Amino acid sequence: MALSSLFHPTLHPFLFVFQLIQWVLGKILSPEPPNPSTRLARPKIAVIGAGITGVTSAAHCVGHGFDVVIFEAGPEDHLGGIWSKVNNTSGLQIHSSMYRFHPSVKWDSGYPNCQQIVSQVRQLWERYDLNLKTKFNTNVDKVYQDDRGRWIINNTANGHFEGVIAAIGTCGKPKMPHLPHMEDFSGPIYHSSDLTGKPAKDKTMIVIGGGASAVEAIEFATNEGARRVNILARSDKWIIPRNAVLDMLFAFNIFGQETFLSWIPETLLRKFFYRDLEDIAPGPDKGLFTETPMVNSDVLEKIRTGQAEWIRCDIDHFVENGVSVTRRGKGASPGSPGGHEEVIEGDMVVMATGFERPQLSFLPDSCYEKPYEPPNWYLQTFPPNHPSLCAINCTYMNAIGTVGNWHIGVYTRILLMFLVDPLTRPSPFWTRKWIDMTRFLKASSPVGAFDFFTYLELIWWFVFCVAFNPFRWKWVFFVFFGIGMVLPSRVVEAEDKIRNGAGLDSGTENRDIGIGF
Repeated sequence: MALSSLFHPTLHPFLFVFQLIQWVLGKILSPEPPNPSTRLARPKIAVIGAGITGVTSAAHCVGHGFDVVIFEAGPEDHLGGIWSKVNNTSGLQIHSSMYRFHPSVKWDSGYPNCQQIVSQVRQLWERYDLNLKTKFNTNVDKVYQDDRGRWIINNTANGHFEGVIAAIGTCGKPKMPHLPHMEDFSGPIYHSSDLTGKPAKDKTMIVIGGGASAVEAIEFATNEGARRVNILARSDKWIIPRNAVLDMLFAFNIFGQETFLSWIPETLLRKFFYRDLEDIAPGPDKGLFTETPMVNSDVLEKIRTGQAEWIRCDIDHFVENGVSVTRRGKGASPGSPGGHEEVIEGDMVVMATGFERPQLSFLPDSCYEKPYEPPNWYLQTFPPNHPSLCAINCTYMNAIGTVGNWHIGVYTRILLMFLVDPLTRPSPFWTRKWIDMTRFLKASSPVGAFDFFTYLELIWWFVFCVAFNPFRWKWVFFVFFGIGMVLPSRVVEAEDKIRNGAGLDSGTENRDIGIGF
């Protein structure tokens, strides 16, 4: 976006400042796309998946001079991952300042819709000539190493790679469970990702599920003029305001878990955000820092105005005109006795039941040695035995922050550092010690040590990773900001000459083997 296209500073002061910041960051931090005639150097990296994470990480690799091949199971219209498959009414729930997945991305609004998101992904893909490096309709069934430690994707016909980035995400095929007597319902039943073009005007919609997919369905209902929405939620889930400042403050919990002070933001949310709807807020047994919250300010307003109702219940079975449920009171766990049976009537049902999670089963068995199976990996993304393999955003479980922002570049550049500099590579011993240490520090967490993180905790992970090993210090500006690669690269070249002259292993044969500590 040219500087001349920025919003007028008087008419749109906040958007002007936001876009000016984006423009400056893009100029400073975006690696320059190489000339199409430039021969990119090794190590060569295989990227599995052409969603936001795959395209972004590949752009970082190419921008820093490393060749890539992207393997995408779907056709080209799946570029952008899950965002290419959701409804036209779907949009970003968190503020776009927390979803700038590459420095060159420039948003025109705080909460872009899915078409704008996919458009930014495609522009990034084309800007770095990744259209020439992507193999569509190529399902990855097997990833393994040859006797020199080079990675092979499916078979040797696809080439050899020194590094692998798995970027298959967390959302696969729509999850459509079969509930008792669904066939008895007289109206249509849709998955929440398949609502585009479906008639909903003046209809009563029943939404089964109370997570992010439910928000997607409610947005569709509002856009299409539905009469009313009944949300059937089996479990409680936190809803937080659509406010960039507040969301960032919630993500500033460096411990990445519930602490003795967590009751403060939770109480404030109940009193000042839920207010008269405090009954639908999660109970004290379910803290804010245990599961990814929904980010939406409209849901509660729709409940207040009677356009929607949030029903805490267990689904019993479908009937001709709706769904029979057992309504539960606050604090009652799913399936507990004493509920009230009733029929929730509706004209259409939306299954907001999420998506099946893609599996990393194509990776070698050495990535799954207990008790160090995902997400219990080094920095949550590197298998202890393989610093040349990085599964960015694949092992993600829950968080407050984002899974599509600045850290994609940091993870990618950490991988590049490991591939280029053998003194920076962690040994299996040290990766396991780091995992054990994180488990110890989060031993009091109500969920697993790596099952939930806040963005500030993730930053701490990165800082620790670089600060722990003095051989990584020369890479600090490159890892965190993507600048200053020339100096550490020349240092590594000089070290290689010394090692080669002394007859020592230069670390270029098997990039899973480090020669530092």
